[in-house]
Amino acid sequence: MTERIKAWQCIGCGRLEGHQPCVGICEDHPVELVSAGDFEAFEALVRELATITPRDGAWENSYRALQERARALTGRTK
Repeated sequence: MTERIKAWQCIGCGRLEGHQPCVGICEDHPVELVSAGDFEAFEALVRELATITPRDGAWENSYRALQERARALTGRTK
């Protein structure tokens, strides 16, 4: 399961801040984050890809259906 942390995000600049007690050795490092909703949608698509076995002769239809779902998730049309 994916670990989640609670943080505050500025609606203006996007700055993220999590409240944790400092132990005196903190250093700021750049990180890349995605929204939990976007991650869960991608995770569901990957799980479907990993667990679905198309019927004999139907692999292309299954592939194209997954491709359309992936396009919808990424906002691309083709």
